[in-house]
Amino acid sequence: MAESLTAATVENFSAPMTGGQTFELAGRPAKYTVLYFYPKDNTPGCTTESIAFREAHPEFQAVGAEIYGISRDSLRSHEGFKGKLGLPFELISDPEEAVCNQFGVMKMKNMYGKQVRGVERSTFIIDAQGRLVKEWRGVKVNDHVAEVLEFLKSQP
Repeated sequence: MAESLTAATVENFSAPMTGGQTFELAGRPAKYTVLYFYPKDNTPGCTTESIAFREAHPEFQAVGAEIYGISRDSLRSHEGFKGKLGLPFELISDPEEAVCNQFGVMKMKNMYGKQVRGVERSTFIIDAQGRLVKEWRGVKVNDHVAEVLEFLKSQP
C-alpha cells in the first residue's frame, strides 16, 4: 500500500488474535475500526499507549469504534500482555508481517546506534465500508489516544 492511504478502501485481511479468535476486517459491525500498530509487547512506550487506549475504551465504544492493537509478537506474548494490563480489547498477532506490510508500517529505525527494521508506531481508522478515513504515522505516545478520540468525535 502507498505511504498515504486516506480515502482508499483497505483490502480485507484476516489474522489471529487473542481470545482464540481470528480478526477479519470485512464485515466488522462497528462504525469504526481503530488499528494501532506498536513495536513490541511489554516495552515502556507500548505499555503506555495500550494503557491509554484501555482507559479511553468506553469513550471509543460510545462513538461506535472498536480498538485492536497489532504487533509482530506471538499470540502467547499478546495474551500475557493483554492480561497483565487488563486490556478490554483484542490484540492481533502478525509475526509474518503480512498486515504490517499491507499498511506500510515496517521501517528502518535507529536503536542504540544501529539500524534495525521494526514497526513504526501508527494508527489507522477504517469505517464500516472498509475505507481508511484517517491515519497517523510515526506516532508519539503522549496525547495520541486523545487525538484519535477527538477525531472520531468530530465525525458526523
